[in-house]
Amino acid sequence: MGSISHTPKGYVSQENIEEYSRNGAVCLRGVIDLDWIERLKVGVEHTVANPTERGRLWDRDELGRESRYDSQVWLTRPEYREFITESPLAEIAGLLMESSKANFFFDAMFVRQPGTQFRTPFHQDEPYWTVEGFQTVSSWMPLVPVKKESALEMVRGSHRWNENYEQTNFGAMTGDSRDDVDFSSVDTVPFPDIEGERDRYDILSWDMEPGDVVCFNGRTIHGGSGNLPEDRELRVFNTKWLGDDVRVKFRATGMDPDHSGVMTEVGLADGDVVGTHLYPEVWSRP
Repeated sequence: MGSISHTPKGYVSQENIEEYSRNGAVCLRGVIDLDWIERLKVGVEHTVANPTERGRLWDRDELGRESRYDSQVWLTRPEYREFITESPLAEIAGLLMESSKANFFFDAMFVRQPGTQFRTPFHQDEPYWTVEGFQTVSSWMPLVPVKKESALEMVRGSHRWNENYEQTNFGAMTGDSRDDVDFSSVDTVPFPDIEGERDRYDILSWDMEPGDVVCFNGRTIHGGSGNLPEDRELRVFNTKWLGDDVRVKFRATGMDPDHSGVMTEVGLADGDVVGTHLYPEVWSRP
């Protein structure tokens, strides 16, 4: 189990920064005001009832219990937009990345019904993205209490493993060809069997309350967030942040979510610094 960090609202300690650099993940306690959580819950209720074109059904079990995903919801509701531009998360991400700035990349919303046992396969985020770089933060923020055994899990230090792993094709899982990625066209090594050999790895996860945030690097191996008790649902709002060394990367493997089309429309090309109104710079170092 990772160490627990208690930080003043809107700030990150040097200890947090060092833990993030060393482990590829850090749990920050109480850094998001509960007013933000309540506003995001309103947005999530709307999105569950009115999914975007990015909405996906990840799993439905034999009892009809569902695990759903949606993305780019910040373009549809003020609750999400205001949280992204006004909450402390951009500053938190920028400080953890040790970057001069933090650009917003995209959001992801996860909803699992009570009792759901579906677990997200272990994977890394960056190999799916339309960007490439080490200075990244993904923030996993539950809107409801979540126990350690039902929370997201991360493999300590895996963001610094110098391997190009074959990743899961989430398109095959959702049955939606828009999510297809095919790593057979690039030189990869088999993904480590984290789930089958858990004792071999140092796996981090935490009991969490609304207002807590786990921040992890886009290269950190992570998965899980299932195994829910019968009386407990899971609702998570996740945001992705980019720092100084990140550049646009159009991948031959496919991308999930694939931003190459909208990036091209706003004039971004392979190798460019990320920007424009779609990926705004929300925070910069004084």
